[in-house]
Amino acid sequence: MGLDTLVQKEGFLTTSVDAVLKWAQKNSMWPMPLGISCCAIEMMAFASARFDVSRFGSEVFRMSPRQSDLLLVAGTVTYKMSWVVRKIYDQMPDPKWVVAMGVCASTGGMFRSYNVVQGIEKFLPVDAYISGCPPRPEAVIKALMTIQEKVDKAHKPSLFNLGKDVSYVPKGIPFDSKLTGVKS
Repeated sequence: MGLDTLVQKEGFLTTSVDAVLKWAQKNSMWPMPLGISCCAIEMMAFASARFDVSRFGSEVFRMSPRQSDLLLVAGTVTYKMSWVVRKIYDQMPDPKWVVAMGVCASTGGMFRSYNVVQGIEKFLPVDAYISGCPPRPEAVIKALMTIQEKVDKAHKPSLFNLGKDVSYVPKGIPFDSKLTGVKS
């Protein structure tokens, strides 16, 4: 039953502003692609016509964080890059969601070294994790659907966020490296 027939049959339509906001947020997620390494190829495939992400209202990849509400972190994040990722996250307007795409963004992947962040949840609040190396575009769609369900059920748009949802920011503290013999 379409909206036209519903209005003709019932005469009017009632709803709340919260319901309209939730519906609009759920069906118009604009991703900010942050393709750091090989997972970015699968993220590009997710946006292609074959997987038709426009069904979910997410076909508009915004390259500006100020126009996005979904951060797709695809790839290996080093401590040096974590500052940039956090700055992009901070520039996004509220409400915002984060997807850790692939095992490198989720757990550091196969890179168990001092310079690779062992999971971006150390400096970003992550809403959905996607496993795989690299993950399939269908898994990215499933993560998008998970966030849509989260928006539909649990999210209540806040008018003012006075720093309540701010997570830990990594600090550039010098350390002695026994591997290189260089003191910073």
